[in-house]
Amino acid sequence: MPCPPMGLVRPCIAAMKGYVPGEQPTEANYIKLNTNEHPCPPPEQVLSRLRSACTGDLRLYPDSGATGVRKRLARLFGVAPEQTIVGNGSDELLSIILRTFIGPGQRVAYPVPTYSYYQQLVQIQDGQIHTVDYPDTYALPQALADAAARVTLLANPNSPSGTLVPLHQIQDLATRTNGILVLDEAYVDFADGGAVELVQHHPHVIVIRTMSKSFSLAGIRLGFGFAAPEVIAQLWKIKDHYNINRLSLVAAEAALDHIHIMRQNARQICCTRDRLAAALREMGFHVWDSHANFVLARRQWPAAADLYQELKRRRILVRYFDEPRLRDCLRITVGTDAQITRLIDTLQDILSSQVCCR
Repeated sequence: MPCPPMGLVRPCIAAMKGYVPGEQPTEANYIKLNTNEHPCPPPEQVLSRLRSACTGDLRLYPDSGATGVRKRLARLFGVAPEQTIVGNGSDELLSIILRTFIGPGQRVAYPVPTYSYYQQLVQIQDGQIHTVDYPDTYALPQALADAAARVTLLANPNSPSGTLVPLHQIQDLATRTNGILVLDEAYVDFADGGAVELVQHHPHVIVIRTMSKSFSLAGIRLGFGFAAPEVIAQLWKIKDHYNINRLSLVAAEAALDHIHIMRQNARQICCTRDRLAAALREMGFHVWDSHANFVLARRQWPAAADLYQELKRRRILVRYFDEPRLRDCLRITVGTDAQITRLIDTLQDILSSQVCCR
């Protein structure tokens, strides 16, 4: 049998490591607090429309323009439909943006620690990664605007810290950035923030969001973005023509028609988040003020890796990052009140018995 043609793989692909998402257990009896999914099911109004859409029309291609979704986004956010784009999750939108603006050797800047998938997306384009360290407070590094990058990425709220850069600082960054500024607002529905208004005044700003977190629709894979019409027109050239399937479009339209349910559920998540953060601090963790549906908790001892493994042994999954500045941290998704009570009780038991340190 001939050898695989590995020599034909682009060097930048051969050299990179693939992104590793959070663990998805095959068994059902885990409390899953590791991938920032919403603990509530989708609204019945969404599920009902999905059931009604499961007809013979599934043999037909979907609307390549996502017309119904984009009209709803335009009404909700006060923009023109031509300023919107819809993707297969916000990850696809990030990919489209980098494929549009970045070629070999061209610079992409972002502060770290942040969403680690940015690295792979830049490497796929053979771009040049320029990182700027966050301070321990996760305040916006002023040096980010000095990177002279073709594209600058900023997750706001940031993951994994959950911290939020205030709008006036985002506005200042936009005025100081010459290249494309991408504001990744995947978690903004759990915060008092949002920068969609900036696309009306700064033609180099792109704002992207997702239905995976606050809308309880991670499984439909739908993200949406806002930018100046001339920018959207360029992104449209890169987008796969049928990138959103028929059922995802139906679910997204229904969710936007009942956006009050998302907002109500997000408020509940914020209340549970604050209770979780307070309990962790009482146990001796340092917890950054979160504006997302998760918290980042640091503890020097017992080791975070040991706590992660012991929680997993007890059927509770949280996220551990074996990388610099995060090895002493756990990122914990905000689940239901019952799930968070179970997590708090379990952590207290582990710490009091020191079982993970034997």
